Amino acid sequence: MQFARLKRREVISLLSGAAAAWALTARAQQSDRMRRMGVLMSYAQTDPEGQRYVAKLLEALEQMGWVQGHNLQIELRWGGGDRDRIQRQAAELVELKPDLIVGQATPAVAALHRTTRTIPIVFVNVSDPIGSGFVESLPRPGGNMTGFSNFESAMGGKWVELLKQIAPHVTRIALMSNPDTSPQARAYLPSIEGAARSLGLALIATPVHDSAAIEGTITAIARDPGGGLILPSDVFTFTHRDLIVRLADQYRVPAVYPFREFAKTGGLMSYGVDLALQFQPAGTYVDRILKGEKPGELPVQGPAKFELMINLKTAKALGLDVPDTLLAFADEVIE
Repeated sequence: MQFARLKRREVISLLSGAAAAWALTARAQQSDRMRRMGVLMSYAQTDPEGQRYVAKLLEALEQMGWVQGHNLQIELRWGGGDRDRIQRQAAELVELKPDLIVGQATPAVAALHRTTRTIPIVFVNVSDPIGSGFVESLPRPGGNMTGFSNFESAMGGKWVELLKQIAPHVTRIALMSNPDTSPQARAYLPSIEGAARSLGLALIATPVHDSAAIEGTITAIARDPGGGLILPSDVFTFTHRDLIVRLADQYRVPAVYPFREFAKTGGLMSYGVDLALQFQPAGTYVDRILKGEKPGELPVQGPAKFELMINLKTAKALGLDVPDTLLAFADEVIE
């Protein structure tokens, strides 16, 4: 009887060991199997920041064992800040039937949302995922999308307050964005309007669709003293950031921008998130979905931190004295 019990224990042990070995082998085979991932960037292929963001994503995936050309085939498309081109690129990617698509910024994700409701989508740099109709809720997105948002609607009021702090003479604010690529800008309006009223500022909505309209808006706000400029998050204005910053500086229009890339290129001030930082956790979501989890069950994550960057050189060129309290609050000051 004792011998029989011993034999049974040995058999159970052998079976357990075999099952564990089979599971490890299966997981290894799964990670070695070639998967196809689409990436749709809203920016132009020539944009160095866009290239940097893609590199961050690939680096995150490699850390989790997903290596391009080994077990991951990547189809990368660039929208160039143009809504129609982005829609064509989205259709092209969906036609390839990838296992998953990463969409960067609202125009790309909106195009993907119009094109497929079955392929899993991980989005990054999206401002208003609920208002845009991408997800049902942040904790439980439902459907085929989840990802990382980069702003809160109350941010608009903060932009107004910061502009008034750094340029107290401002009495009029132009709110510049492209409605085609920044439908989410409407989410900021209540907080922007509220802050403008409380500070006694006139607010002027200035939609732009091309570079000529950008120049027209900036020159118009500069004609009379007291003009300032606020840019909500927008792929179009990000793509044209060098032109916008150059014109704002040339016509001495104080401006607050949503991303650090504007301040780095000479813009007066930016307040928002570091867009690149969202690509690391996005790689984690890609890994989890490729291993079987459903996007609709992964919560949408908001920004961990907002950062203020002040370009002191530009402030001096505009004749602005930056308050010490604002400098103390800044995360980075460009001398």
